[in-house]
Amino acid sequence: MKTLKVMKKIFATTLIVCFLAFTILMTVLVLNFNKYGSTQLGDTTLLIIKKEFSSEEHKKGSLLVVENKLVKDYKVGENVFTYHLDGRGGANVQYGKVGNVNVEQDAITFENGDTYSSEFIMGVPQKTYSGIGTYLAIIESKWGFLFIILIPNFFLFIYQLYALIIEIKYGKNEEETKNS
Repeated sequence: MKTLKVMKKIFATTLIVCFLAFTILMTVLVLNFNKYGSTQLGDTTLLIIKKEFSSEEHKKGSLLVVENKLVKDYKVGENVFTYHLDGRGGANVQYGKVGNVNVEQDAITFENGDTYSSEFIMGVPQKTYSGIGTYLAIIESKWGFLFIILIPNFFLFIYQLYALIIEIKYGKNEEETKNS
């Protein structure tokens, strides 16, 4: 019986540590949202594909790791993601091929004629993870973060506080009765 209790404690502790590590990771991602609503860590942006693009390699629900670089380092013909501001104060993601690099103006021009300043250039896709973007979008949303991260952590905290109070209140009595 004692072995079962030890195994139960090891399993519960491992589960709690894994959940807390997941919580910390998701909190870091949410805290690093840029002004356009994407997670940005330095020059790397995590882009969640929410709608289909003209490219077959970037499907809806994918997570893309997009790397930004200096304007002079972009090459003609390279596929680039950019932010396009809409009239309501939000930003849409545009995807296109570089037609011209304007180093003097610190901007790039797509083949279709759209010009983007370096401020609006997200970067070049480096890696694609199919299907992960949908789950990350749910977790990073307000309601998803509340129900998947905050509320379970609150209950975990309350349970640990309860266990500590029970241990303090009744722990000594058990030891005294075992020694007697």
